[in-house]
Amino acid sequence: MNLDFSQIVPYIPFMLKGIWVTLKFVIVAIIFGFALGTILALFKISHIKVLNWIGGIYTSIFRGTPLILQLMIIYFAVPQLTGYDIKPFASSILAFGLNSAAYVSEIIRAGIQAVDKGQTEAAQALGVPYRLMMKDIILPQAMKNILPALMNEFVSLTKESALVSTIGYVDLMRRAQIVGADTYRNFEPLIFVGVIYWVMVMVLTTLGKQVERRLKYSD
Repeated sequence: MNLDFSQIVPYIPFMLKGIWVTLKFVIVAIIFGFALGTILALFKISHIKVLNWIGGIYTSIFRGTPLILQLMIIYFAVPQLTGYDIKPFASSILAFGLNSAAYVSEIIRAGIQAVDKGQTEAAQALGVPYRLMMKDIILPQAMKNILPALMNEFVSLTKESALVSTIGYVDLMRRAQIVGADTYRNFEPLIFVGVIYWVMVMVLTTLGKQVERRLKYSD
């Protein structure tokens, strides 16, 4: 094997800066996806047929097409259709947030429906408004049940973030490609950022387990 990591040592600070660049859009996309996913989950369990239809169609489209296709459509179609030159950062947030919302909505819907129906019936008998019932009674219980599934979705989102390199967003993967082009050695920078991705995923997984453990203790 002809590995020489000394060639990429001068580029290490450049690649390390990609950690924050990657996390910045991933965190915003996760928040956006969780908020929209919660709304879609409420649509799906609503007694209003139109809302059920909207939630179902949305999920079908975003779960039934590749994420990279959604990313490309947003990045290239928005300027063509609107004349607005959307930036890679905004395109990444939209694509990942909209895609994640489809999966998160199914996770939350399943969590809500797993809560004992007696909780809902008791709240209705006490005259608790639907919004307060969901916010204070049902959703907190559902969150405890769905936390592992949510963490898996967020971990997947972090790994798939490398796709944004295809639209020129200078994340970890893109920086590895730039270093490879400069040094004519692609394997070493790819291994280096691969280790960084692995560490990021392990940290996120560990944090998720700690939160899950604390929630169990609180019971």
